Amino acid sequence: MKRRKFVAVGFVALAALVFAIAAGGVSGATKAKSITIWLQTDAQASNWAPIVSAANAQFQKDTGATANVQYQTWGTHLQKFDATLAGGNTPDVIELGNTEMTKYMAAGAFQDLSADKSSFPNASTWLAGLAASGRYNGKLYGVPYYAGSRVVTYRSDQFQKAHLKTPTSVAQFTAEGKTLLSKFGKKGYSPVYIAGTDWYFALSFVFDYGGNIATRVSGKWKGALDSKNSLAGLTAYKNFFNAVSRASKTTDEAHPNPYDVYAQGLAGSIIGPAWFSCCVGKKYSPVTAQFVMPSHVKGQVMPGFLGGSDLAVPVGGDKSLAEAWIKAYTSTASEKALEGIGNIPNTTSLFDNSKVNERAAARSWFVPTAKNWVNVENENILRNMLAEILTNKLTVKQAAQAASDNIASILNAS
Repeated sequence: MKRRKFVAVGFVALAALVFAIAAGGVSGATKAKSITIWLQTDAQASNWAPIVSAANAQFQKDTGATANVQYQTWGTHLQKFDATLAGGNTPDVIELGNTEMTKYMAAGAFQDLSADKSSFPNASTWLAGLAASGRYNGKLYGVPYYAGSRVVTYRSDQFQKAHLKTPTSVAQFTAEGKTLLSKFGKKGYSPVYIAGTDWYFALSFVFDYGGNIATRVSGKWKGALDSKNSLAGLTAYKNFFNAVSRASKTTDEAHPNPYDVYAQGLAGSIIGPAWFSCCVGKKYSPVTAQFVMPSHVKGQVMPGFLGGSDLAVPVGGDKSLAEAWIKAYTSTASEKALEGIGNIPNTTSLFDNSKVNERAAARSWFVPTAKNWVNVENENILRNMLAEILTNKLTVKQAAQAASDNIASILNAS
């Protein structure tokens, strides 16, 4: 999954745009002869376009209306959407990346789909981490579309030479990392390359131990990184990092990119999106494979942060027809077809255990769906906490307590 730029427009300004639309009396109750759908250009690919066409045909058969699909780019779609909100001419359906949803949900830019949730295909088995991104304050605003997971990409030749097997627990992976280090270790080599402040990976340990980032209590956000379970997860992450990674304890996962380190022969394995395998270099591509990051509980999968997309119905869109199109496009047949071209379907009912990326998505987590979450990321609360833990500037408990207090303060700000 490619990184996506976050919306630049301010929350207050966005809320004002949405209010203007609502005040203008734009309604989705009137049936149109056609509706407008915004999808990303990914869906124009030769193996993806037929899936869109099939959904459009089914939609027309079911409703008599036609679907006008307009393709957008990840770099400009949010600015264009903001403009349609200001102009009162929003599309009827829009695709957003899962991390882009919260700000718009909080501003009231999407119509509430809660009452119709059970009518969407496979709603009872939607991917937990992806479905969470479409909920806000207990209401459903986005239908899961497809996902992308994080896996371990590794040097199969090194594992074979060291007589290692695919690990089924963190303890086994740690032991095998030490074996790789003793056998292949050289200056700059990491058995498991992990950027110290990669919170997408580090917090998977937190969720693996039953912890959380923050929870809602009586209408207020309460930091949860200092809970007993979260502290256990953060401690486990610190121990794992210290045992198997020789990467910087204070830099992020983009400086350098893990796959660049791998391509230089300085990593026995890397952790990140499944598409990392595309970029490991010609020399190591033939000896590269992937497995699921194991849990601390033997035989289980560690929960992972899911990337992906949701489909929402903007204020002003024809809700009835929009829902009908979404149902056609996320039908079991459509999701199977999306799976067939390498995506993770939105439902666990279609999972194929032979596919590493789908096994990795079986357990997943997502950030708090709070309007101010982006401020937590922008202020590097999580990255600073991890750096303090790994450099021993603070104890795990001290760093987690400070981060929890900061997160609660930011999320509860008006």
